[in-house]
Amino acid sequence: MLTLDMIWDAQSALRGIARRTPLENAPRIGKNLYIKAENLQLTGSFKLRGGYNKIRSLAPEEAARGVIACSAGNHAQGIALSAAKLGIRAIICMPAGAPISKVEATRSYGAEVVLVPGVYDDTAREAARLAEENGYTFAHPFDDAYVIAGQGTIGLEILEQLPDVEQIVCPIGGGGLISGIAFAVKSLKPSCQIVGVQAAQVGSMYESVRMGKIVTVPDRDTIADGIHVLTPGRLTFDLCREYVDDIVTVNEDEICAAMLSLMENQKTVSEGAGAASVAACMFGKVDMDKKTVCVVSGGNVDVTTLSRVITKGLVKSGRIVELSVEVADKPGSLIDLLQIVSQTGANVVRIHHAREDEHAAVGTCTVTMVLETRDAEHVAHIKKSLLGRGYPLLN
Repeated sequence: MLTLDMIWDAQSALRGIARRTPLENAPRIGKNLYIKAENLQLTGSFKLRGGYNKIRSLAPEEAARGVIACSAGNHAQGIALSAAKLGIRAIICMPAGAPISKVEATRSYGAEVVLVPGVYDDTAREAARLAEENGYTFAHPFDDAYVIAGQGTIGLEILEQLPDVEQIVCPIGGGGLISGIAFAVKSLKPSCQIVGVQAAQVGSMYESVRMGKIVTVPDRDTIADGIHVLTPGRLTFDLCREYVDDIVTVNEDEICAAMLSLMENQKTVSEGAGAASVAACMFGKVDMDKKTVCVVSGGNVDVTTLSRVITKGLVKSGRIVELSVEVADKPGSLIDLLQIVSQTGANVVRIHHAREDEHAAVGTCTVTMVLETRDAEHVAHIKKSLLGRGYPLLN
């Protein structure tokens, strides 16, 4: 059973182990918005809190057998570092497609990594098999009272740092983070609203709460690998139903735009899962008239994906647009087109002039332009200017 005393006890145990992460105002991202920066936690995510609290609770005979965990990366690092600090052997099952940076970071803390084909749910089955076969102690990433209590220390910190908080927005994967925060905050300040956010591609807790029972959702790709969980936990499902006021979803473009906004406006790097809470606030999924804290749960993003994330974020926010137009195949046509674009204040990033386009009418060419723009309103102005001067848009 989870109790408030367990969370207070976890907070005491984590002093000197986990950082008290900053809580900072983010007015350029949203009105009344504050960021709880767990991406600046040791190991790069909140998972150290729950991982350490679980490992320290083991009986001597359990610790002697070694611990095994399953994770897309963040819980893996939290368990690996915690086990290293306590002198316990750690074996971590991770999806074979997990970001290389997370895999190597886990190994750097001294854990043995077992790569498993598939997603988190596949690693969970393999970890359970290995635990039974070898006698390891299984450290569940979210459906465990000690893990949840460790994550709940974030809720205590938020109330200490911003006593008049009215709403906390938190990413959900399996539900351990929001369960701990919601239990702690609702126990001490019942009026504070708790809103969970899932990636729309894999909204397992969203669907489970909506259906009133635990369901498994189809597997789909998402940039938010840290919350890529197809089946929520039983304990976390019960806690979410009782203590979480609402659960919303965000799409991939919205997550990318939030990651970009955090980089530009808060000078901080978030992984997709961590930025999901900010995406919900940016795109009208939650009531922003309330004083709101967004938990940015992690910053372990693979740098090789950042350029793609930035591009998608720029497109979503109207700062880059690709337009294809039809122009007459005669001298001066391209110059006339570019003069119109120049007059709107857009900057040409890339241009492709195709005379042999199979979709173009005889006597015309297709020009595809990638433009740097200010926002969605600027994009609309460019389109209106082109149409007004007789240039048909093909996309």
